[in-house]
Amino acid sequence: MPADPPADHPEFPSPFILGVAGAIGAGKSAVAHSFAALGCVVVDFDAEAKAALDRKDVRRRLIEWWGIDMIAPTGLVERAEVARVIFANDAARLRLERLVHPLIWRSRNEARAAARGAGAPGIILDAPLLFETGLADSCDAVVFVDAPEVLRLERLAARGWSRVELARRERAQMPIDEKRRLARFEIINDGSMDNLRGQVGTLFAILCGHAKPGAGR
Repeated sequence: MPADPPADHPEFPSPFILGVAGAIGAGKSAVAHSFAALGCVVVDFDAEAKAALDRKDVRRRLIEWWGIDMIAPTGLVERAEVARVIFANDAARLRLERLVHPLIWRSRNEARAAARGAGAPGIILDAPLLFETGLADSCDAVVFVDAPEVLRLERLAARGWSRVELARRERAQMPIDEKRRLARFEIINDGSMDNLRGQVGTLFAILCGHAKPGAGR
């Protein structure tokens, strides 16, 4: 942990950019929503990427790459078919990310200027592949979100995921321990919303310069 900066030189800029990483099913979105309740702007890459898939230019590119099976009878993207392709082939997944991510995120300077204009204290990047895609480089800090495995499996079962599906998706991501090592802060999402909000509040105070970094981990 680096030494605390002088009081008139806060460690984190305003508005700050925080990346949210963690284990699948740990509740990263719940953390992002808690920051949103504190006035932060949340960039939900999963939701934005799903919306981007139905752009006409993106649909044309998917057909060029992987064929007409990528399109459902409705004319929109067949998401299950896209998932089958990208989770079976790392090169295909990276190819899709390089196409879609620039449509969602261009630069930290643009995002910071927009957040400043909106009076937001920070920007939260809720991205499933924060480290893998290089998005972590745009962040002032990254928080790792973890949860007990049994709780993660319960949450994923509620989505209709099996252990096999979880294992398949985890293989497409950086190992959990490596994400934890690369993150500056850590939040444990054990299912208690009061506890979660308390941890988010502590981290928010650190990022806003109202508490020392040692309080965050």
